[in-house]
Amino acid sequence: MRALIVVIVVVTLVLPGLCAGQQAGTEVAQADPQFGQHRNHDDPAREQIERDMAKQRNKDRQEQLKKDTDQLLKLATELKQYVDKTNENILSVDVLKKTDEIDKLAKSIRDKMKAGSYDFSVASGVPNAQ
Repeated sequence: MRALIVVIVVVTLVLPGLCAGQQAGTEVAQADPQFGQHRNHDDPAREQIERDMAKQRNKDRQEQLKKDTDQLLKLATELKQYVDKTNENILSVDVLKKTDEIDKLAKSIRDKMKAGSYDFSVASGVPNAQ
């Protein structure tokens, strides 16, 4: 019952405005469901701001990737040292912990690289071919 009342109120408030806009010969703006109303607007200043923001996101992402890969190298070196200290009869808990850390960090790096592929295409002005 409550939903019916909401539908009636929405129809009575919205429908007259839509009809009046069409009768006056004005076009009712159709929002693109994926990109919103701003998809087809050509605003050079806005496009430049978006490109600059994408470039900054790429720069920040690249710096974080460098830090993460340095950390990955450090963890891999530590893992090598732990493995060198063990033999075939010893399974070190430290080795298992290091491999988990390496796995999580590698996945994080991979996800950041995948997520950044769109920003690269926006920043460079080249359509992304995925």
